[in-house]
Amino acid sequence: MAATEVARQSTDSARNLSLSGHVGFDSMPDQLVNKSVCQGFCFNILCVGETGLGKSTLMDTLFNIKLESDPVAHNQPGVHIKSSSYELQESNVRLKLSIVNSVGFGDQINKDESYKSIVEFIDAQFEAYLQEELKIKRTLHNYHDSRIHVCLYFIAPTGHSLKSLDLVTMKKLDSKVNIIPIIAKADSVSKNELQKFKIKIMSELVSNGVQIYQFPTDDETVAEINGIMNAHLPFAVVGSTEEIKIGNKMMKARQYPWGTVQVENENHCDFVKLREMLIRVNMEDLREQTHARHYELYRRCKLEEMGFKDTDPDNKPFSLQETYEAKRNEFLGELQKKEEEMRQMFVTRVKEKESELKEAEKELHDKFDRLKKLHQDEKKKLEDKKKSLDDEINAFKQRKSAAELLHSQAQQSGSQQTLKREKERKNNPWLCTE
Repeated sequence: MAATEVARQSTDSARNLSLSGHVGFDSMPDQLVNKSVCQGFCFNILCVGETGLGKSTLMDTLFNIKLESDPVAHNQPGVHIKSSSYELQESNVRLKLSIVNSVGFGDQINKDESYKSIVEFIDAQFEAYLQEELKIKRTLHNYHDSRIHVCLYFIAPTGHSLKSLDLVTMKKLDSKVNIIPIIAKADSVSKNELQKFKIKIMSELVSNGVQIYQFPTDDETVAEINGIMNAHLPFAVVGSTEEIKIGNKMMKARQYPWGTVQVENENHCDFVKLREMLIRVNMEDLREQTHARHYELYRRCKLEEMGFKDTDPDNKPFSLQETYEAKRNEFLGELQKKEEEMRQMFVTRVKEKESELKEAEKELHDKFDRLKKLHQDEKKKLEDKKKSLDDEINAFKQRKSAAELLHSQAQQSGSQQTLKREKERKNNPWLCTE
């Protein structure tokens, strides 16, 4: 603490000296430029808007190249994020451009959660950068920064007011990304209606507390043009990759039966203003705002969730070691508590299972006893029935024997009578004549 205070005092008390000759540290800006040119730059654009508003066409027009993009149908089951990266070079400056498109945005009947996948994607890029920062061995100089630097929000040219989906989505995104609202396909609205539409949009954004990106005016070199351009928001743009001969020049335009809309004519649309502000004047500020404002907000919230603070309750510098130990002890305590809860839950479930098994065993024994008794009753009934049948069989045999005896006696009696009559006939022949 004392060493830090001494260093601060020594810095504040530094003397101003005049050099007596050329030293050379005035070449620092040139060194930074050379280093930046050697490393190259990256710029990530998020395009949010309903399908069919010309997002891909505008990107092709902005960078004067045909970017690969497939047309999207209106029957997407949900909103998903599609990211495409391109390596561009202009003069000796290399740019890694990433175009992120929200496919299927606004196409569903239920649009309540259309913004969620977009917010999750932006947070995922912040989280990836934060994880790289928290590594012991960091390689941020070679890390591909995928954080979104600007969100071009495409507004349908209805001429009336913003849709509730637009307001909700921009409100969810304004703390996470630099938003530049754009009126798409502005050639479908008349100039008077377009101006009223712009005023209506800005009024609704202010009344709903939506913070859009304001071009910086603190730098004197761009303060004037940025101040003027802030008054032109939202930009009303028209995109086209077709070149039409107008006079003696080939120009990007859209040809209609009733006339031609020139993309780069400021009297026809604000495409030139958008390109000037987005790429030629404020691209670096957009990158800086993404890191210094939106990413820092995300980083602060995440570290506060993890228990890190700048100062302790006594307003002393917060010790990383103490924080680590406190979080470690807290984690171990929670782990032990959860382990004890799981053990108790396991014991409870084992007891419940044992009780269930005992009940099932008792039910099985009762069922066995019932079946055994039923079996014995059935067996007794069968034995009684068998005995009854045996008695009936014996009685039947006795009756049969008696019947056979009577029958044999009757036969014997008959045969004796027959023999007697035969004998009588032989002894008395007159009996036969008669």
